[in-house]
Amino acid sequence: MTATTDQATGPPPVSTRPPVISVVMAVLNGARTLQRALDGIYQQSYPHWEIVVMDGGSTDGTQAILQANSDRISHWESGPDTGVFNAWNKALDYTRGDWICFLGADDWYAGQDVMAQVADWITEDEAAHDVYYGHMDRHLASGGVSHAVERGWKRERRKRFRQGVMFPHPASFTSRARLEAVGRFDESFAIAGDYELLLRILKRGARAQFMDILVVNMTAGGISQQPRNRVRIAREVYRARYLNGVVTTPAWRSPRLYRTLARTWVTFRLKPALQRVAATVRRPG
Repeated sequence: MTATTDQATGPPPVSTRPPVISVVMAVLNGARTLQRALDGIYQQSYPHWEIVVMDGGSTDGTQAILQANSDRISHWESGPDTGVFNAWNKALDYTRGDWICFLGADDWYAGQDVMAQVADWITEDEAAHDVYYGHMDRHLASGGVSHAVERGWKRERRKRFRQGVMFPHPASFTSRARLEAVGRFDESFAIAGDYELLLRILKRGARAQFMDILVVNMTAGGISQQPRNRVRIAREVYRARYLNGVVTTPAWRSPRLYRTLARTWVTFRLKPALQRVAATVRRPG
């Protein structure tokens, strides 16, 4: 199923107009949160945006929501995909914006002026950087909020990025021209494909710019935050670093990776399992 809003003519040259922001979303059975994410875009005071949505074949009412919003979505379609990075790659074929943001279906912009602030940063900077990123808040199931304070793109932050600590992808805006120059997401990654692409971009001479603004709210508990996936993430991050020349030792020969995997397994798998056993033993009766 495909729904498309046709545009008779393309946008005018970048130099004569405000930057256009393409918001790319991949969703699968996201009916509970999708409308909130879309409404957060509709409410933006900045008017120069478009939305492209790839649905992986939802069965929970997601398609009905997309159909109901089809007059405000530039392109959406529903069909099988092999994962989020495959969906994002397909979505990129339909984007026309100068800057691309990849927003989760359970994320939402932190205020109605977010895009306006981002556009101001880009315009005042004369688009001298290839990636602009800001803060992201994680909203916990308990009702609390985890404030992840980001730092400027200085030496220490660049070092941490090369070590695998990326800035929040949903709070970043990447130049379409730079994406076209370096290629698409590597679909062999299941979780860390966004890190690999950003690392590839920045290793090839691109520049990042930190924006000291809260960009997006994220619902905590996604695939990258689930304890059972931590070991896989550590492996994928190492492979991304190896593919881009940050480390030169293959994974199977890396003592440092084995130590990281061991610590990760103990922290996120063994300790919780022992705590569950202990709680069962202490339980009366």
